[in-house]
Amino acid sequence: MVRVLPTTLAVAACAMSAILCMPGRANAQDTGKPLFEIGIGGGAGYIPDYPAADQNHVQAAALPYVIYRGNVFRADRNGIQGRLYRSDRVTFEVSLEGALGSSADHNRAREGMPDIDLLGEVGPALKINLHRDSDRRARIDLTLPVRSVFSTDFSRIKYRGLVFAPDVAYSKAGLISGDDQFRLSLGPIFASSHLMDYFYQVDPQYARAGRPAYDAKAGYLGLRLHSSLVMPVTERISAFGAVRGELFSGATNDDSPLYKRNVNLSVGAGFTFSLYRSDSRVSAVSDILD
Repeated sequence: MVRVLPTTLAVAACAMSAILCMPGRANAQDTGKPLFEIGIGGGAGYIPDYPAADQNHVQAAALPYVIYRGNVFRADRNGIQGRLYRSDRVTFEVSLEGALGSSADHNRAREGMPDIDLLGEVGPALKINLHRDSDRRARIDLTLPVRSVFSTDFSRIKYRGLVFAPDVAYSKAGLISGDDQFRLSLGPIFASSHLMDYFYQVDPQYARAGRPAYDAKAGYLGLRLHSSLVMPVTERISAFGAVRGELFSGATNDDSPLYKRNVNLSVGAGFTFSLYRSDSRVSAVSDILD
């Protein structure tokens, strides 16, 4: 799935983690970050309505969140993860993430068609560490996730297909300040026909002048470059920002009437405010780069 605004949607994922995350063993240390946090967070972004759309809209969210930094179960700004296997260089996990939808009434290309609902994805991912600094404050990882995608309008949930979005990511702790978290990732996106249908198919009943019927196909969706920075402002307040660029040239469905632009750009920013922090601590470095 193409995550519309990971930094904003992670707040929603963290809210769900209050139900899904269970206690597990953590790296018990006296210094570092709290094992468990509860707080509130908010963010806003200028986001494309869907991949290869030619319109962006401002979207915002403000929700409670839960962070749990366990060795097996984790909930943080990246979503919810359950680690099934972990070694010094390899991690195998199952994770849950989400993305905001868009209204067809506010998009010229999709006018009169169904909305794109709130999206969620769940599935396994293999993470391989390719390089790590000796002080463990910078690393390069290859991640190979395969996830099922679902949509919901809060009255029902529908299966929307599969997505494979491998990426190579550089992570750095202390890029600007001592405890900030920077990440830069690059990777292609491939999707099943069912998910491509959701973005690019035009059923005959929605065809009109300038928007002929179209049957979408599985294959290459695009290339994504994403950067994010999380920076502590105080002990309990953090600010975050994200910029993402996507290139869709050569995409399998670039002949769809809903394919409007070769390049999309998204920007977003927000904050989190921690209301409760546990006395139990975990390693700050492993939290940033693990």
